[in-house]
Amino acid sequence: MNSNRQRAFGQGAEASSSWTRFLTDTSLEHLARKLRLLGYDVVTIRGARLEELLEAARRERRIVLTQSARHPARYADVAVITVPRGDPGPALRLLVAMHAPAGEPFSRCMVCNEPLQRRTAFEARGEVPGRVLRTARGLTYCPQCGRWYWEGSHVDRLRAWLEGALGRPLPRRDPSEENG
Repeated sequence: MNSNRQRAFGQGAEASSSWTRFLTDTSLEHLARKLRLLGYDVVTIRGARLEELLEAARRERRIVLTQSARHPARYADVAVITVPRGDPGPALRLLVAMHAPAGEPFSRCMVCNEPLQRRTAFEARGEVPGRVLRTARGLTYCPQCGRWYWEGSHVDRLRAWLEGALGRPLPRRDPSEENG
């Protein structure tokens, strides 16, 4: 089971020098969202069987995150990380230690995984509450699903959870890069 292509969580993995692309199913959606918040490229395939995940990962050159210990021999060339059930904090900490993100924290849509685009308050008129337009420290937009993101108390709570899980502070954006 613990070959160089499939490993039990946290065993035999070294830090990656380039960013990593993951793929999973909805059983690990909570972990996938947390990884996206940290800037990781994580695709979720809803309702997929393990073999479908492995086939998609082969095509897209991604690492499969799964709770299944199975790894059919015909997919021996596909990298798989078996993630234990339960609290996503330890899993998140180990994945972050082993793999580099695709971007900075809060740079990907946590729902559909698309890289976010910085936008101005003018562009967000009619799309976000007026109080957000007046007070937001920065606005980002997902061109794939149309969601808007801004730094507010919800981001502070997410940041606190992520920092607690990782045991270290997350980098903050330079205020000179923020939208007006």
